[in-house]
Amino acid sequence: MVRIAGGDFRMGSEDYFPEEGPVHRVRVDSFWIDPHPVTNAAFRRFVKRSGYVTVAERVPATEDYPDAEPANLTPGALVFRPTSGPVPLDDWRRWWRYVPGASWRHPHGPGSTLDGLDRHPVTQVAYEDAAAYAAWAGKQLPTEAEWEYAARGGLDSATYAWGDEFEPTGRRLANVWVGAFPWKFHPGRGQTPTPGTTAVGTYSPNGYGLYDMTGNVWEWTVDFFRRGHSASSCCAPRNPRVDTPEIEAAQRFPRRVIKGGSYLCAADYCLRYRPAARQGQTEDTATCHLGFRCVVRDGDQ
Repeated sequence: MVRIAGGDFRMGSEDYFPEEGPVHRVRVDSFWIDPHPVTNAAFRRFVKRSGYVTVAERVPATEDYPDAEPANLTPGALVFRPTSGPVPLDDWRRWWRYVPGASWRHPHGPGSTLDGLDRHPVTQVAYEDAAAYAAWAGKQLPTEAEWEYAARGGLDSATYAWGDEFEPTGRRLANVWVGAFPWKFHPGRGQTPTPGTTAVGTYSPNGYGLYDMTGNVWEWTVDFFRRGHSASSCCAPRNPRVDTPEIEAAQRFPRRVIKGGSYLCAADYCLRYRPAARQGQTEDTATCHLGFRCVVRDGDQ
């Protein structure tokens, strides 16, 4: 793991999406963080030694999905399917499908495998799965503030993890979608003609020596999602975290903050491959572009 010395920074952004503001100063204590997202190989060791079964591999409970037809309550997860041409970008169901049999072992559905993907980030893990791995490993999931502080790599207020230009050297610096989303994709370093994860370490680390803090896969944090940050008017809060969920109408599961964007983030769609970017994801959700990494706080060693 990489030790991140404590300090304060300007968290959030007011230049892109409303949920990223307001910009406010935050202080975090020192902590250790995984240098890259948890890989398929590491998650396989966890499952083999613990016997753990992920959320996507379990039959969904009827009480959790009372409006679903019983025949549709089958184990599975969300899988991205590119469209055949341009489509309106106001409905994610045009390119996402719930695929029975999709799981961390078969991230794109039955027939897909992890062959050759040991060094790729594990995906199709719900929040409970990430938290279970962290506990087994003697670690924890990061807070949103810890994650963002680490992702910035010492570049306070910079747009990206490497600075303010998307391609300062004329080449792609993260595994993100370049092209017209969700149908035209131009592969970059380590990418195949079909969008997907890349091996950890394919792209250069940030200033703290951390890989894939933006792009490749979204990452779970422990914070519950709120539509914007709470900013103190008097001082920088120390080690802030949101421990109380907001349950919206018709929503049975609370949402946690996910950070970093993924290989499906495009400039013409979400542009969330930035340290300040954030989204809310329901705890029961597993997708082919969502993973995690762990932390150990100095006081917990």
